[in-house]
Amino acid sequence: MANDGLEERLARLPCWRGTVTLKPLQGGLTNLSWVAKDGDEKFVVRCGGDIPVHHVFRDRERAASRAAFAAGISPEVVYVEPGITVLRFIDGRTFEEADMRAALARLIPLLKTCHREVGRHVEGSANIFWVFHVIRDYVRLIDADAKYLALAERLESAQVPLPIVFGHHDLLPGNLMDDGKRLWLIDWEYGGFGTAMFDLANLSSNGNFDNAKDTELLRAYFGGRVDDDLRRAFQAMKAASTLREALWAMVSDVHLKTPGVDYQAHARDYLGRLDRLLP
Repeated sequence: MANDGLEERLARLPCWRGTVTLKPLQGGLTNLSWVAKDGDEKFVVRCGGDIPVHHVFRDRERAASRAAFAAGISPEVVYVEPGITVLRFIDGRTFEEADMRAALARLIPLLKTCHREVGRHVEGSANIFWVFHVIRDYVRLIDADAKYLALAERLESAQVPLPIVFGHHDLLPGNLMDDGKRLWLIDWEYGGFGTAMFDLANLSSNGNFDNAKDTELLRAYFGGRVDDDLRRAFQAMKAASTLREALWAMVSDVHLKTPGVDYQAHARDYLGRLDRLLP
């Protein structure tokens, strides 16, 4: 979404009680965002339309965000109109990669709450997220190297049956926040029903976990010893998560024009991680 005249439009939203001040919020990869101060209250205003190439549809994102608020893990959605979502501001610190490793013991309960509770509160249509479908669709969309299709088939064949849960599916450091008392999970563009294995692998991939951290993660989530099949499925899903992130950046470089975002560097970073994961 272009910024031409957008701030003036945002300043006139009917949800405000008085004159607001708007400050651009940096860090988004697909949206433009501002912090809005309205009297003594602060809000985040996210602006962006549907992104069909990424399977992102804002009505479903908002349904997931409202459900996550009801589950107690995400801020309240206070106003929506086409292309604009206003949420309550969380006064906290956004994670960096190292925080994901350091806070693992706190992240596991957050993920379990997401998987157990959010889906119970979703109203209307909901997404389904299966990373191997996403990879295949991305490869077709940009005519990427066919080797990625063969790799996706191999990684998918290693998966094991698990219960269907409602996952976040975009556990980048910037989507995790700590207000000093608790953790928050924000930005539900990819929220939908799927397998817990993806969120676990996504957390590990985006946090650059080593083998010891992966073992700690799996044992904590599954409540004890992890068998060989589950571990193989996790390692395959970690590679799939990393490949998906690289392809996401390749697709974004062709189809999105978010100011200040270097999609090619993002793709190179995750392709390098993928190389280190594969035997």
